[in-house]
Amino acid sequence: MKTNQILIRYGELSTKGRNRKAFISRLRNNIQTLFAGTPTLRIKAERDRMFLFCDDEQGMEDILSRLPYVFGIQSFSPVTQTSLELDEMKHTALSIVSKMDTADKSFKVSVKRPNKEFPYEKPEIMRTIGGYVLGNTPELTVAMKNPDIDLNVEIRQDAAYMMAETIQGAAGLPIGAGGRALLMLSGGIDSPVAGYHMLKRGVRLELIHFFSPPFTTERAKEKVLDLAEKLSGFGSPVTLHIIPFTEIQQEVHKQVPDNITMTSTRRMMMRIADAVRAKTNAKAIITGESLGQVASQTLESLQAINAVTTTPILRPLIAQDKLEIIETAQAIGTYDISIRPYEDCCTIFTPANPKTKPKTDKVEHYESFVSFDEMIEQAVAEREIIEFPRKKQQRFEDLL
Repeated sequence: MKTNQILIRYGELSTKGRNRKAFISRLRNNIQTLFAGTPTLRIKAERDRMFLFCDDEQGMEDILSRLPYVFGIQSFSPVTQTSLELDEMKHTALSIVSKMDTADKSFKVSVKRPNKEFPYEKPEIMRTIGGYVLGNTPELTVAMKNPDIDLNVEIRQDAAYMMAETIQGAAGLPIGAGGRALLMLSGGIDSPVAGYHMLKRGVRLELIHFFSPPFTTERAKEKVLDLAEKLSGFGSPVTLHIIPFTEIQQEVHKQVPDNITMTSTRRMMMRIADAVRAKTNAKAIITGESLGQVASQTLESLQAINAVTTTPILRPLIAQDKLEIIETAQAIGTYDISIRPYEDCCTIFTPANPKTKPKTDKVEHYESFVSFDEMIEQAVAEREIIEFPRKKQQRFEDLL
């Protein structure tokens, strides 16, 4: 008896028409990339389902633990292989069911018998296996329609294959199916969640972060690196562009009235992001803004910020409240990183009374007294670029 297969169900991918093959191919490639360190992994992709094969026990455990975070998978089931001896099939079935929560659950056995030479008919197989499991699991009851546990048994030429557990996947579309976009990653709670939602729609991410030493510390930077690492764990690598932003931020606070510095600062960020977007061949910019959450996220503020670019700006959190965003952050594992008490450049120099309805023409007027173009070009040219997921030894290179 060994669990060396996984059956994957596509979900939304099944609704695709002529493009279905391309989506399935993308999912297959993402799985191969994510588990490149598992040499025994083999993948068989069919029109309506996909099979993963892995003969290495540790590799199978790794796949089962990480597969729920791969977008494009609706659900999956571990498949256990056993011999065609009916006694061994009975014990294997009990072993599978005993690992599940059986309290007050209903149960049935479903059998497929493509091996017509197998000496037992389907009803006899169902009675034998079902009776043995029920006899050794008294809390189970029988339900032939919509059971809580449906033990599927398939009799093939080489062996019998069984599965009963259905594990929910991340759903959505395979990363890369929706193109590439640049996420403005601040280090707070919202922007990683915005990135997660776009990953779920198949968008491959580039990341950009604005770093303003000495006003922001290396610990604040490390927090962003850890968030980037988290976002790379959903089946696709990401690239982080760290922008030196101190000089530009200081210049904004010299030249622009205090109550609109927040708007002007975000306009500079958007201009830099658009320049990096063009260099990475991304098609849009993603932000973590939620309408009305802070002064810079009113419609008037967003209009003034948008005015610096014609690139599509995607705001997946625009209609979500903070509690919804926090709930998602906790679910995806970014919340505890985001709340580390290290400020990013969005929280320093915050004016006491920021303008909630800035006029675009007035902001442009004050910015016109400084040539920001050269400063923006320099910041883009001097950006630090880091690939994720990081190799473990990279964390300790400075000690060598």
